[in-house]
Amino acid sequence: MAKLESLGRPDAGMGFILITGRTINQGCGKEHGKFSGEYLANVAVCEMNPEDMRRLNVKDGMNVRVTTEAGSVIVKAKKSRRIKTPGVIFIPYGPWANAVLKSESEGTGMPLLKGLKANVEPTWEEVSSLEDLLIKTYGSSKKVRLEE
Repeated sequence: MAKLESLGRPDAGMGFILITGRTINQGCGKEHGKFSGEYLANVAVCEMNPEDMRRLNVKDGMNVRVTTEAGSVIVKAKKSRRIKTPGVIFIPYGPWANAVLKSESEGTGMPLLKGLKANVEPTWEEVSSLEDLLIKTYGSSKKVRLEE
């Protein structure tokens, strides 16, 4: 599998530029609750150019690991209609994107949300749950209240 040394080199086979942003489906998923299946299905995704998916031998709906210098997360690969440029991936705003974004704002007051170097690789690991992401971020000593 690709190592972080290939970051930023799409020709190396696994390097990508990550952008994040809002989507209609992300907003609709929040209406069902952040612990809902609808939210997970709409936010724990990595939209990819179909050409890149073929290059990585990744099918729509397969699990992929997205890794940046800030961390890694398992999400579902999704064939994108909006990503026209090979070498670019998109993850909607939310806990899964936050897991791979740096928190530093470099004095701007806003963390960098676009243009991060990332690696993508197929995996058999399960998509990271919201509960697992919260525990990883805040520690297991915190109580995570699941909505029913």
